[in-house]
Amino acid sequence: MKIKLLASLLFIALCGLAQEKTNVKDSEYKFTTIKNLEATAVQNQNQTSTCWSFSSLSFFESEMIRMGKSKDFNLSEMYVVNKVYALKADNYVRMHGKTNFGEGGGFPDAIHVLKNYGMVPEQAYSGKKDLNAPHNHKLLETTLKNILQPASLDETQKIDFNFLHNTVVSVCDEFLGKTPEKFDYNGKSYTPKTFAEAMGLNADDYIFLTSFTHHPFYSPFVLEIPDNWNWQRVYNVPLTEFQEVLSHAINTGYTIAWGADVSEKTFLRADALAIVPESAYAKMSDDEKKSLSVKPQKQLEITQEIRQRAFDNYETQDDHGMHIVGTVKDQNNTLYYVVKNSWGKESNQSEGYFYASESYVLYKTTSIMIHKKALPASIAKKLGITQ
Repeated sequence: MKIKLLASLLFIALCGLAQEKTNVKDSEYKFTTIKNLEATAVQNQNQTSTCWSFSSLSFFESEMIRMGKSKDFNLSEMYVVNKVYALKADNYVRMHGKTNFGEGGGFPDAIHVLKNYGMVPEQAYSGKKDLNAPHNHKLLETTLKNILQPASLDETQKIDFNFLHNTVVSVCDEFLGKTPEKFDYNGKSYTPKTFAEAMGLNADDYIFLTSFTHHPFYSPFVLEIPDNWNWQRVYNVPLTEFQEVLSHAINTGYTIAWGADVSEKTFLRADALAIVPESAYAKMSDDEKKSLSVKPQKQLEITQEIRQRAFDNYETQDDHGMHIVGTVKDQNNTLYYVVKNSWGKESNQSEGYFYASESYVLYKTTSIMIHKKALPASIAKKLGITQ
């Protein structure tokens, strides 16, 4: 019952049908909508580690809605994935196999594809030979790693770079389908680049942001996470200002692409909650652990030091990319961010959405992507960003 209740609360908050819901039976949560931004339908990455593409394109779709475009856009995540596999492979070979290669990636990858290749709608490129089958890249990834194995062996051997590149492209096209050079959409003909132009998105409008103390604040640095294979730089601000950016973005109508760690015991997937209780989970009794999704918890106050320590100790890693589309508060006035996930509507009883407490977001974020106009003017000035 408590799971169904949370699903009902979340659905009501997202749809704006009510501002508050009283408890039913065992749940004591009451959520009030603060800000509800529009998003497209929840998608399913299935058996792939391509959340970075799904969350990026969900973010782009909300950006188009914000700009007055159609609400029916469904961009092709696998078009982006196909292009990025070859880019990652090239980098892997040039680095003699001493860098990350796999399905994972980051928001900068989607921006790179938008800027250099364009975009296509889902109906023009599904990335699946069988439209009824789920996405599954296990065999594709294994095949690509086997192809690239020579690059990770003896550095004295000769590597045919062009052969490896072309082989990777051919394998991706075989597994995912060849990406279209031209296609028709809603009665008009496009190339991926002309379609991207019609979307109205400018890749240069988007920035990446984080908050860590091992680099100077207000300067960009290369974020040290394995999936940052192309060494994209992110802007660095103090945690208090990072918190201000999150709030300002949502409250002024801008959604947020959110990269975070979801491995915490208090990431309650089935219950559509991600929280950081003030009491340590390891010290809780079984009854206290069971109560986490039933009774609102006082959240831990996250400091810059707590956040940094978790990153340095590998407690916070680049697990997952998601999409923040709003805020709510519980009856204790605790703030939660409304998160659209890419595990399908059936992944929980909240139809693929969940609530992440502000403490969880401040604690577990690796980086975010936002429109540069979502920055408070004072912070943009400190970063040297022209809005």
